[in-house]
Amino acid sequence: MTLAVFRRTAAPLGVLALAVAAFAYVGRVDPGEPGHYPACPVLALTGLHCPGCGGLRSAHAVAHGDLVAAAGANALALAAFALGLWWALRLLVAAVRGAPPPQPTVRSGHLWAAAALAAVFTVVRNTPLGTALVP
Repeated sequence: MTLAVFRRTAAPLGVLALAVAAFAYVGRVDPGEPGHYPACPVLALTGLHCPGCGGLRSAHAVAHGDLVAAAGANALALAAFALGLWWALRLLVAAVRGAPPPQPTVRSGHLWAAAALAAVFTVVRNTPLGTALVP
């Protein structure tokens, strides 16, 4: 690897290394065991599962290669993990090729759609129809 390629890839490789380290930590320290992580404040205060509830359990399952359990713990988090990996790999490939980094084209419609998806996910997982979505 030349010095120029190393410089271009340092940032995306650093981000991927941090993500791998975070998943390795969560994979080693089980969120299902009490006392390792704080409880969800939304669940503690309201008794309702927020869109993030089960996200650590989902990451733990991903770290152990169990994508079915990861989807069962929090399907929305699993989708976010996949999206983050896809974006980091796009940045890395562009850096290796020497191309400018891809610019995200996030429009307000994308943000509204993401917010609506999170809202629907939250409502459904807190109804009897969405019991499969509860961690």
